[in-house]
Amino acid sequence: MMRSIRILLPAVLMLFSGCALQPTPATKPPKADPTLPTVSKVKTLSDMTEVALEWTPIYDERAKGYHIYRALEGKTPKRIHTVKDRYSSHYLDRKLKPNTKYVYQITVFRDGSESYPSAPVVAKTLPVPDPVPFVSAIDHLPREVKIIWRPHPYLKVDGYLIERSRPEDREWKEIATLKGRLNAEYIDRGLEDNKTYYYRIIATTCDGVRSLPSKVVEANTKPRPAIVQGLEATKNLPKKIVVKWLPNKEPDIVYYKVYRSIFEIGPYLSIAKTKRTEYVDPINKDGVKRYYKVTAVDKDELESFKQDVPAVGTTLGLPLPPKIVEKSFDGKVVRFRWTSPDNRAVSYIVKKKEILSFFTRNEYTFKDIRSTTFSDDALKPDAKYIYTVYAVDRNGLVSEPSEEIVVKTGE
Repeated sequence: MMRSIRILLPAVLMLFSGCALQPTPATKPPKADPTLPTVSKVKTLSDMTEVALEWTPIYDERAKGYHIYRALEGKTPKRIHTVKDRYSSHYLDRKLKPNTKYVYQITVFRDGSESYPSAPVVAKTLPVPDPVPFVSAIDHLPREVKIIWRPHPYLKVDGYLIERSRPEDREWKEIATLKGRLNAEYIDRGLEDNKTYYYRIIATTCDGVRSLPSKVVEANTKPRPAIVQGLEATKNLPKKIVVKWLPNKEPDIVYYKVYRSIFEIGPYLSIAKTKRTEYVDPINKDGVKRYYKVTAVDKDELESFKQDVPAVGTTLGLPLPPKIVEKSFDGKVVRFRWTSPDNRAVSYIVKKKEILSFFTRNEYTFKDIRSTTFSDDALKPDAKYIYTVYAVDRNGLVSEPSEEIVVKTGE
C-alpha cells in the first residue's frame, strides 16, 4: 500500500506543481555498470514548455535513483537531473521551447556507476497558442483609440500584450500589459490628432509563453476642426472693433475662441468664447489697432489651429482738425472760414477765449455749427481773443483743435 502511494504522489505533484528544480549536471560521468537493470517503458506527456516523464521504477536494492538525460534531436544527450529515490517514477522537465523535439534517456545509478541508458524516447512540446481570434479598433476618437478583442479560448492564457506602430516607422512597441484572460479592451490615450496607428495583440500564458500576434488593425484619431476661414475685422467703427468669420463645416463645433494681440507677432491671448460667427470687441479708444485670430472648438474640446495671418482691426480715429483757409478782422468783427480735410465733419464747434486782463478770462463755446464760416462782433475793447475750431463727425467724435486765430481789439 505504501509503495502505491509513493508512486501516485509524484504524478499528482507533476500535474499540479508550478515549478521543478533543475540541478547543475554532474561534471564527472559515472562508469557504466552492465549488471544494473535498465529502465524501460518510458512515457512522456508534453505541454508548450514542459515534458513529463514516467517510467517503471526499479526496486533492485542496489539502485539509488535515476539520472535523466536530455538532448535536442540529433545532439549529444546531457544529464539534466538526478532523482535520488529508486521508488520515484516521474520527472517534470520545465522551461523548454515550444514546438521543439527533445530526446530523453534514463539510467539507474548506484555509487559511482550507472546502468545502460533506456531506449531513446522523443517528446515534442506543443506549439505556441494561436493568435487572439478577433481584434477590432474603434477610431475617429479625440486623441485616443479603443481596441477590443475576443478573450483567448486557451485557458492557460492569463494576460495580453498590446503593441503599436506607426506608418512612418513600422516598428512594434509594447505599450501596455493587461492581466486576466477575460480582459478584452484597451484604450490608448494621449495620441496625436489626425494620425494613423496600427495595433496587434499577443496573448501570454501563466508560464510566460506568448501566442502568435493577432491580425493588425488600423485606426485613425479624430482630426482637429479646420482652420476658421473668412476672418476679418472692422476699421471704421468708433470705440470698438467687430471681428467676423465664416462658420466651420464640421457639425459638432460648439463654440469659437477669439484671440487678440497688440502686436502682429503676438502673444495672442484668449479674450472670448462665442457660439456666433462674430465678436464685438469694446475698445473705448480712438484710432487703436488690434490683431485677431479665431479658432473653432468641437464637442470633444479639439481646437483648430490659429490662422497664420491675423485679421487687423482698428477703431475709428478722430476726424482731422479743420483747416483755416480765410481769416479777417476789421476792428469790429472777426470773420474766418475753414474746410474739413477728410470730409468727415457733419458739424463744428468753435471755442472762444476772451482775455481782458491777467486775472480776468472768459470762455465761450458755440456748438452744432453747420456751416464752415464764423463771425463774431461781440468784442470788447482792449481785449485779446483766441478762436479754435473742432470738427464733429456723424459718430460724435471730436477732432483736435484747428490752428488758433488770435485777435486783439483796441490796437
